[in-house]
Amino acid sequence: MSSRNALYEVDLHCHTTASDGLLTPRELVRMAAEIGLKGIGITDHDTIQGWREAEEAGVQYKIEVLQGVELNTDWKGQEVHILGYALDNTPKLNKQLKSLREARELRMQDILKCLATLHIELHDEEVRKLSQGDSIGRPHIAQALVERGIVRDTRDAFERYLGRGAPAYVPRYKISTEEGIQLVREAQGVAVLAHPGMQGLDNEIAVWAKMGLQGLEVRHSEHSEEDVRRYMAIAQQYELIMTGGSDFHGEKRKPGVELGEWGVPLTVLRQIQRLSILNKK
Repeated sequence: MSSRNALYEVDLHCHTTASDGLLTPRELVRMAAEIGLKGIGITDHDTIQGWREAEEAGVQYKIEVLQGVELNTDWKGQEVHILGYALDNTPKLNKQLKSLREARELRMQDILKCLATLHIELHDEEVRKLSQGDSIGRPHIAQALVERGIVRDTRDAFERYLGRGAPAYVPRYKISTEEGIQLVREAQGVAVLAHPGMQGLDNEIAVWAKMGLQGLEVRHSEHSEEDVRRYMAIAQQYELIMTGGSDFHGEKRKPGVELGEWGVPLTVLRQIQRLSILNKK
């Protein structure tokens, strides 16, 4: 059992081995239960592979699991992340997520080629063994660089090689932010803007709300208290649900970001569930 307790009832932004987290869905749900969370959102990048295992674990450990996904979208050249909650597992959703994962695969190959020009010969097998799911990303390449001893940690890997502007950075195909919101809404889900403080596109929130955005991630591990107050006001202005979560990946993947240290009351999970039901009518 964990010696610490969660600061919130629900953590709605968590990643598992289905994408770039370090814990399996079952391990993540078990940890959530051990620290006293009442609910948890599974929001892996471009995949819903972890849903079933997480739901089964939720029953076992008596904790609510909210099905979710995180989509990396493009808005006028800037990356914007859209969280989808309580979606239906539709053919269109699966088809689009498959396309996004295939784009991730192509990007990985291009990054490895860039690294090779820098005399760093990584093989795709080294990266794949670090990915237990079907959504490969830069964090897996970063971990491979760590294991090779080329960089100190994943943060160092992004700063020196993989981050925007670094020599092995490769942009990835993304759907537009409007398409991301529509994809979630067409799957009868609730579309939420993830960590808006990281993008600084506050003036665009009104535009996205008209497109069907229904929530704003107010509390997040990258948000200051000033950010929280600002996004609470914006959420109230546009009548958006105020969500929150840690963006937990695991200590080696995201150092210092603890499960349950950021989140919301259980009532927010209920709001999302009710809104999802209304979306289905």
